Amino acid sequence: MSIRLSAGAAALALAAVLMLDGGPALADERVCRSTLGAITVDDVRVPQNATCRMTGTRVKGNIKIYRGATLDASRVVVIGNVQGEGARSVTVRNSSRVGGDVQVKQGRAATVSSSTVDGNVQLESNSGLQQVLSSVVDGDVQAFQNRGGVTVRNNRIDGNLQCKSNSPAPTGGNNIVRGNKEDQCRRL
Repeated sequence: MSIRLSAGAAALALAAVLMLDGGPALADERVCRSTLGAITVDDVRVPQNATCRMTGTRVKGNIKIYRGATLDASRVVVIGNVQGEGARSVTVRNSSRVGGDVQVKQGRAATVSSSTVDGNVQLESNSGLQQVLSSVVDGDVQAFQNRGGVTVRNNRIDGNLQCKSNSPAPTGGNNIVRGNKEDQCRRL
């Protein structure tokens, strides 16, 4: 005797099996509280108030840096994004490559130096020094409402360079910008 299920009944049966089995496997998240070397991981989480140093690490997903945490990433490859909210410090340097965006919001310091970002660099409402130095950014560089100083120098930016409501006003120069230089960054 054979049983035939409609497409809807088959989908419901599969959903029931997945729920009983715990669902589909999700990407592994590595919690970093010390050092990661030349290994490959899925996603990385730097928990509250922790410090993570990465050298030569390959991240197949995203890096998330939480409140009060520090990331120092050198020669890393990140397929996704680097995202810090309330982070103490986010540094991406020394020939690192980020396939998505670097986003640092409502934290302290951030630096992107001598690296490549395939997406955007977004620095917003931070209280420490923000730096984008000697890097290639395929999207936009945006610095909004930062209070610790912003330096944008010696970069190639394929999108726009946009700066608003930063105090003090951003400094730097010698940037090649294919899009527009806007507001506080129009002379950089």
